Amino acid sequence: MVTASDLVAMAAFAEGRHAQAFPSFGSERTGAPVVAYCRVREEEIRTREPVLHPDLLIVQDPTLLGIVDVFSGLNPRGYVLINSSKRSAELGLTERQAEMPQGHFMTIPAADIARKHTGRTVPNAVLLGAAAALTGLYKMESVAKAISERFPGRVGEMNVAAAQEAYDLVLAKKEALNAEAN
Repeated sequence: MVTASDLVAMAAFAEGRHAQAFPSFGSERTGAPVVAYCRVREEEIRTREPVLHPDLLIVQDPTLLGIVDVFSGLNPRGYVLINSSKRSAELGLTERQAEMPQGHFMTIPAADIARKHTGRTVPNAVLLGAAAALTGLYKMESVAKAISERFPGRVGEMNVAAAQEAYDLVLAKKEALNAEAN
């Protein structure tokens, strides 16, 4: 998640915004939950505090859902993206999803998409592409640029392809939701 927050900051910089990415390691033991923040603004950022009321929540490890209150402080009009092949009902999150605006809560099989493109189950790039489509807060082109700069060559190309697949998947899911609503 630390790399993901860095990549969001890089994407924001590519669009001419100010950004700040930083992790919080808690107990700093192997296997401990890690929280990473990314603050993005149009103006210079002076604060260094943790983000207490996020507009976007990305959960890479869905096993944390039963252990940590990951939704604490989430902006009521914010977005949630969870790395899981399960639907919200299967994760026990139907009520949480119902509390949010339509299309602001989504699960995607990010680890599966990552494995397909890279041979590894590291979902960072996948989730960034998905978040770009879900929120519209940054462009897919900026995600691709950030990934390519951080991981030049073949590794970057594979991750950009994974991010693009996730972007397209989320757009298709949003279109399906809109069609159901109409």
